[in-house]
Amino acid sequence: MSQVAERLVPFGESIFSTMSRLAVEHGAVNLSQGFPDFDGPDWLKQAAIQAIQSGPNQYAPSPGNPLLRQKLSQKMQRESGLVYQPDSEITVCSGATEGIAAVLLGLLNPGDEVILFEPFYDSYPACVALAGAVARYLPLQLPDFSVDWAALEAMINPKTRAILVNTPGNPCGKVFSEEELAQLAALAQRHPDLLFITDEVYEHIVFSPARHATLAAQPGMRERTLVISSFSKTLSMTGWKVGYVFAPAPLTAAVRASHQFLTFCSVSPLQAALAEIMDRLPDYVGELSQEYLQRRDLWCSLLDEARIPYRVPQGSYFVISDVRDLGHEDDVQFCRWITENLGVAAIPASAFYQTPGAGKGLVRWAFCKGFDTLREAGRRLLPLRKS
Repeated sequence: MSQVAERLVPFGESIFSTMSRLAVEHGAVNLSQGFPDFDGPDWLKQAAIQAIQSGPNQYAPSPGNPLLRQKLSQKMQRESGLVYQPDSEITVCSGATEGIAAVLLGLLNPGDEVILFEPFYDSYPACVALAGAVARYLPLQLPDFSVDWAALEAMINPKTRAILVNTPGNPCGKVFSEEELAQLAALAQRHPDLLFITDEVYEHIVFSPARHATLAAQPGMRERTLVISSFSKTLSMTGWKVGYVFAPAPLTAAVRASHQFLTFCSVSPLQAALAEIMDRLPDYVGELSQEYLQRRDLWCSLLDEARIPYRVPQGSYFVISDVRDLGHEDDVQFCRWITENLGVAAIPASAFYQTPGAGKGLVRWAFCKGFDTLREAGRRLLPLRKS
């Protein structure tokens, strides 16, 4: 195994594969998987079928289907007031995960540093390592996952190339407020060489009174920010893997330079199908957030019944519990135990941390499941009331 591979998978099987395997072995309700157990709308499937039947079925242009990029430009302008040129400032990728890789590989040089907030989406450190760069970690502060602004400022040095911000956050459900985004913009003014990367794949799964806003819309930040998002979470079709990156033209050139050698292009007929349904998105995403609000509130009520503490998420489809309040100090052991003995699988959230001791005792539940699935999981957790 190469040194890079050892850094990416230091302990063999990932915790995500481990928990899903245990869930199958023990017939557990699998709330460790961060994807829905239901499909997106039928009209989207019909658009894909039509696109496959009529084409295109060969390579798309590497930056993405031209009509889709035009529709994405309109979406961004409608939602944030920002104007991005389809030909030079928007790139369609094979999911947001490939977008993250293309951004980091395109922008980073060996020895550069990237600041990651903990807990983080698990691909971030891997992509930083692939670029030969160094990840620096700043844990968000419990219980509300707030930013330690003094500590963040102290981490910035001449090697710091970028700060990566995930909002709404996986796994913590944090939505950065306008005030927090303004503080990041103020920090950018004090450090003019710093770039910002925002992962916004859960942008349409946000619960009032929280409101999603992009950092790029802050004064002076459009030229400093690369915005990454995806259709997969918004449309409940995570297997489609169609994401996109907004960035000013010079930064987009760097993203495309790496993208062309990672996947070259995303799936052609799916891009064409998405271009055709884009005008339906404004109405659809309103319904989506309401449906997920119902799932969130149901799962939180079931955790209440099992007397499991939790933080109500502002966005995404994850809930974090601190099981130390139940007397369980080790989140990994707790997740194994409830999978094997109660038949419910969750993810130990310490997997989303690198700082020693950080995240210990935190558990992530995915509530992007059917209502009956959530109710069954809640029923199986009821014995915890007696422990």
